[in-house]
Amino acid sequence: MSPKFRKSLRLHYFDYSQVGAYFITIVTQNRACLFGDIVNEEMILNDAGRMIEQIYLEIPRVMTGINVDTYQVMPNHFHCIILIEHDVGAGPSACPQPLISLPDIVGRFKSLTTLRYIEGVKMNKWQRFYKRLWQRNYYEHVVRNEIEHQAIADYIFCNPQNWEKDLEYPQ
Repeated sequence: MSPKFRKSLRLHYFDYSQVGAYFITIVTQNRACLFGDIVNEEMILNDAGRMIEQIYLEIPRVMTGINVDTYQVMPNHFHCIILIEHDVGAGPSACPQPLISLPDIVGRFKSLTTLRYIEGVKMNKWQRFYKRLWQRNYYEHVVRNEIEHQAIADYIFCNPQNWEKDLEYPQ
């Protein structure tokens, strides 16, 4: 199938800029393990993994109305819950800001982490990636209620303990 005719994974009639919680999983290209290792069921971040974490935690400072929740950097993927807290982004000035949608947030995260990763390759000899840092798409799930939110947060938190059973575990 031609890249321009790929099927979208997004819900067709859903407004991804509306207030809510969104569970996201982003996977590295070719599932390359670039962000650290699991040791004794604990994720040990390398410098690249710490960079991924830092950029995620900076999201509320650079995107008005967006907050971050539970997250886990894994060797070859990243899980998080993104919170869109209001649907009209009023920035520091009196001028209203355009709505920020989930694809905008994920796209900016992927772009910033890729640029910083490239700097790390050049300056600190981080492991190179093939063509792109992240896979083209990402998994998203609209969190529907508090019970589901807690179940997803538990899943994210326990991900390092379940690494060998994970679908992203390199065989």
